[in-house]
Formats: sequence, C-alpha cells, structure tokens
Amino acid sequence: MRRALTLAALALLPVAVLGVFFVLPVSGMLARGFWPDGSFDPGGVISVLGRPRVHRVLWFTVWSASVATVVSVLLGLPAAHALHRREFPGRRVLRAALLVPFVLPTVVVGVAFRELLGESGPLGFLGLDGTPVAIVAGLVFFNVAVVIRAVGASWESLDQRPADAAAALGASPAQVFRTVTLPALRPAIVSAASVVFLFCATAFGVVLTLGGLRYSSVETEIYLLTTNLLDLQGAAALSVLQLVAVVALLLVAGRLRAVPDPSVSRVLPRPRRLSRQDWPGAMATLLLVVLVALPIGTLVLGSLQVEGSGWGLGNYRALTTRGTHQALLVPVTDALVTSLRTAVDATWMSLSLGLLVAVVVTRRSRSRAERRVRATLDGFFMLPLGVSAVTLGFGFLITLDHPPLELRDSPLLVPIAQALVALPLVVRTIVPVLSGVDDRQRQAAASLGAGPLRAVLTVDLPVVWKPLLAASGFAFAASLGEFGATSFLARDEHPTVPVVIFRLIGHPGPMNYGMALAASVVLAATTAVVMLVVERLRVPSVGAF
Repeated sequence: MRRALTLAALALLPVAVLGVFFVLPVSGMLARGFWPDGSFDPGGVISVLGRPRVHRVLWFTVWSASVATVVSVLLGLPAAHALHRREFPGRRVLRAALLVPFVLPTVVVGVAFRELLGESGPLGFLGLDGTPVAIVAGLVFFNVAVVIRAVGASWESLDQRPADAAAALGASPAQVFRTVTLPALRPAIVSAASVVFLFCATAFGVVLTLGGLRYSSVETEIYLLTTNLLDLQGAAALSVLQLVAVVALLLVAGRLRAVPDPSVSRVLPRPRRLSRQDWPGAMATLLLVVLVALPIGTLVLGSLQVEGSGWGLGNYRALTTRGTHQALLVPVTDALVTSLRTAVDATWMSLSLGLLVAVVVTRRSRSRAERRVRATLDGFFMLPLGVSAVTLGFGFLITLDHPPLELRDSPLLVPIAQALVALPLVVRTIVPVLSGVDDRQRQAAASLGAGPLRAVLTVDLPVVWKPLLAASGFAFAASLGEFGATSFLARDEHPTVPVVIFRLIGHPGPMNYGMALAASVVLAATTAVVMLVVERLRVPSVGAF
C-alpha cells in the first residue's frame, strides 16, 4: 500500500500537467472535428478526408517522409560507424557538429536551403528551389543526426568478438556485416527509421518554408486551413487523422525499441583506429559533413552580403530595426530576448517535469501490476513526442481561451507548449541513466540510516547530474527553435525569433531578407554553442530515442 501511495504521489503532478495541457487541448481538437455543432457528426470529418486536395496532401506526406527516411538511414549508417566505433582526431567535434542540425530551428533550415538552392545560390543552376527534392533534402539534413545517435549508441557497445570470429573463419567484411553486425543492429536501425519517419511526416517549418502553398504536408495543411482559410473543422479532421497515424507509429516504434539500452547494460570497448577497410565509411562520413556544412556556410555568407553595399555587417546592424516598410512590430533583438526568456522558462518546466517522470518510470517494480502501471505511465508521458506541435498549438488555441482556463493572454502559455514539446527529449535523456542505477545501492543506503533525500543525494545525484545538465541544454535548444506551436500562440508584440524570421521572408525587400538571414545565423550559432557544451558532457543517451 505504501509503495502504491508513493507511486501515486510522484505521478500526480506530471499526470495533472499533461491532463490539462495535453489531453484537454487534444480532446478539444477531437471534439471540434466530431462535434462541430455540439452534436456527434462524423460525416464532416469523412467529407473533409474525401477532398482531392487532402488526398494530394496525404500522398505527398507519405512519399516525402518515406524517401527522406531511406536517405537519412543510408547516409547515417556509415557516419554512425565511423563516429562511434573508430578513433581519429576531431571525432568528438564532428559528432557534435552533426548533431547540431537536429536542434536547429526548422525555419532556419528552410531559409538555409532557400539560400543554397535559390537562383543566386551556389546550387541555383540545379533548378531545385521550390521543388519536392529541396523539401526532402531539408528533411534529411534535419534528421540524419537521429540515425547517427540512435544507431551509434547501439553500435558503440556492440560486442566485437562475434565479428572477429567470423572474419577468422574466412568471411569477407561484407559477409561479416551482413550476417553478424546487421542482425545485431536491426532493432536500433528500425527504431531510428521509425522515429525519423515520424519526424519527417510531422515536419512543419521546413515544409512550410520550402514548399509554400504548392507543396503541403498534413502538418502545414492544418496550419494553412486554420490561419488562412479559417476552416477549423477541416483542420480538426486532419489533426485527428494525423493523431491516429502518429500514435500507431509511436506504438510500433516503442515495440521495436523494447531492447535493453546498450549504453547502460554493456561495457563500451575502446574505439579502434581507422584502417584501410574503413576508408569507404570515412569518405561517406566526410561527404555527409560537407552536405551538412554547405547550407549552413551558404547561410552565413548570405547574411554578410548587403544589398547595394557588398560585404559587411549591415544585415546584423539592421536587427535593431523593424525592417523595410515596418515588416515587424518589434526589432529582432527584442524577439531574441523574448526567445531566450521563453526558452529558460520552458527548460525549467520540462526539466522539473521530466525528472519527476523519470523517477516514476525507473523505480523497480515489485509486482506485475506495478510494472504495468509504470509502463502505462511511461507511454502516456511519451505521447507529446507523437503529437505534432501544430496540433498542440491548435488545441491550446481552442481550449485554453475561456474560464476556468483562460490562458490565451498568459505569458506562460508559449513556455508551457514548448516544455511539452521538449519533455520526451528530457525524459529519454534521463531515464536510461536512472535505469542503470542498481536499486540495491539505495537499499544499502537506507539500511545504513539514510533518509530518502539523503539516499537520492548520495546514490542518484552523482550519476544523474551530467544527464540533467545535458537534458537542460537539449531542452533549451529545442525550445529556442520551436516554431510549430509557437506560430499559433505567440502574440504579435512578443514574437520569438523563428516567428520573426518567417515573417521577414514573407515580406518583400532585400533588407528584410538579409535580416532574416542574419537572424537565422544568430539563432543557429546560439543552438550550436549549446549543443557543443552538451556534447562535452559525454552523455550517450542524448539524442538517442
């Protein structure tokens, strides 16, 4: 009974927060689709799903996400091997650099690819600007880090002896990979591919920036139906469809991920030096680094080109203005302050909640019923990972604007939404570490007279403080670039930097576009610095889903 009460007390706060700020908005969105006039009317949802444009949107979402997933896996596998199984100078810097795209604001990624593929860009001669190829390239750029981290964490701790035995028996490197290594990595690869497909199918900023009105995914179509056409029932119907598909994918990914975390349960072998047979993989990794650096480098160079004045810092100095023809209500520098303040609030919220969730789901269960309860809670707390930020923002908009939850004008609304988006990342960073703490250490501390707080300070804190710092940095970077929910909720007089960038590229004028490039570089540099610090903490579970 005491254990049940303790579990209920620990789970009460996070369950209540998710109930109010996740279940309620999503339920409100469901109600808007199925009960448009207060009575149950599934015909409205069915009629929306029968529209020809909706069919085109669904098909584009499925095939673009599928292609981006396949390309991400093919590019990520060689890099995962080189960066997690081999030792060479600069390996840690490259690992951190290849993680940066995943936390870059999606709007920044879109602007970088427009600058790279536009008519005046270095690859403008390819004629890819505004095409599906550009969108898929942006999705791959954004998600290849997931494959590297998820598969790399498994590959890093893989027992080398079976592969060595197969090689000693005469198997070629290709045969060793196909018969020994690949089967061992298959759960990690399939799990990573599932998560990448999930992220690609729910991508918002990249598709909106590069596809505009011509190419829409389900995510951007929800945004356009809500903000441009005021078709709330249509948006709700698409949100329902997306929710069902994403939850199904999340369950599949969870089943595929049901293997012991390699970074906790195995001993990490010392990485070997590069040999001659590693050169193909090393060259593929080098090619990936170039492909990742190309749009970022083009973005930086573009921000230094001032229309009519040549090279200079004019675009950066213009960040203190409101742009040509008063494109903005506030200068970009004010938006940057708002972004930093919002990210700090979102970070402490997600960290507090994530730590509590991690404690709840990692404590040792002493009965089957308790184990099922903890597994159910774990899945419940991961639901925000499977629901798009646009759906969440839309749900906030329609459910939290009347008593007793009239929070539409609250300055905490945007941080709360961003904290929910970052929560699964925080939990997945802390849980593997807490799971690796032997419960007998806590019992030994208790038998020696230590109270619960003393046991936490002496047993858990020395192990978990680095992952806590890493999770804080990860949540801060993710919040800083969040655009999907924020685009719905940010007030015009208090926009964040991603919202300002999107508004600038939507207004004509070279100065506005130059300011968008400069603001993108500032935001990208901030997130890159944060991720470099996180990488220095050497927490293997960061970025591994």
